[in-house]
Amino acid sequence: MLNFFYQSLETISDDERISLSDCIKNLIFNHQGLIPVITQCFESNHVLMHAWMNQEAIEKTLETRRMTYWSRSRNQFWVKGKTSGHTQELVTMYFDCDGDILLCLVKQTGPACHTGRPNCFYLQVDYEAKAVKQHFRNKG
Repeated sequence: MLNFFYQSLETISDDERISLSDCIKNLIFNHQGLIPVITQCFESNHVLMHAWMNQEAIEKTLETRRMTYWSRSRNQFWVKGKTSGHTQELVTMYFDCDGDILLCLVKQTGPACHTGRPNCFYLQVDYEAKAVKQHFRNKG
């Protein structure tokens, strides 16, 4: 889907500012009113997880600086770390060039994955063995 608003931003200069509310209003949400979010560690640049937000979750995240997602399985807001203590503090949020994916850089406290691992991407393809193995990218 072509997003004319975001396409028009391709030619803006580095010092131009666009209204945040206009950017949010012109995001492309799916039929459930959700947009995918990639969450990345601000310090290490490791990708921590993927989740979903609706417009209200985006606004709550920007207001509180605490990552607030939309849980599709529970059909409710999910503030990362509210029950586990493994919080994510928003450092910055990016919109991609099409306005259909968000990238959030966060300060992660504790593991990001519900399994207790540093991130949700611990299963790595082993091409030679044609198998999948555990891999801890954030170890060390």
